[in-house]
Amino acid sequence: MKAVIAIGANVGNPQENIDLAVALLREATDLTALSSMYVTKPVGGPVQPDYINAVALAESELPAADFLSMLHGIEAALGRERKEHWGPRTIDLDLIQYGSIVSYSDELLLPHPRAHERRFVIEPWHEIDPDGILLTHGRIDGLLRTLLEQER
Repeated sequence: MKAVIAIGANVGNPQENIDLAVALLREATDLTALSSMYVTKPVGGPVQPDYINAVALAESELPAADFLSMLHGIEAALGRERKEHWGPRTIDLDLIQYGSIVSYSDELLLPHPRAHERRFVIEPWHEIDPDGILLTHGRIDGLLRTLLEQER
């Protein structure tokens, strides 16, 4: 199944943490694309440094819950601590979409419920998959256009 993974970091050495996370993703999945790195302002949460963000596409046959557990394992290996909602992070790996799965369970929300509102997800996704579709909100190119218009 095709996985869309948002990657972000803003503490420690963010670029190094992202590089390590990508290397671990390459070992655990068939990574098919990786966007450029984007420097973005934090959304919500406390005052904190800017983020470096990217999006990766991968192929996997793992069940969705196992794929998410693998992402959490990579985060843990890189020192991610979940102390503060929307707080600073050594690494953040969000499963944005996994195949055509739609899930509203507490353990697995798919597609990611706020992806369509996040330019730091939609813009890098658009870079590597311009014809991509967010199952619950439509084409990535249209979502990016909407986000850019809202910023004007």
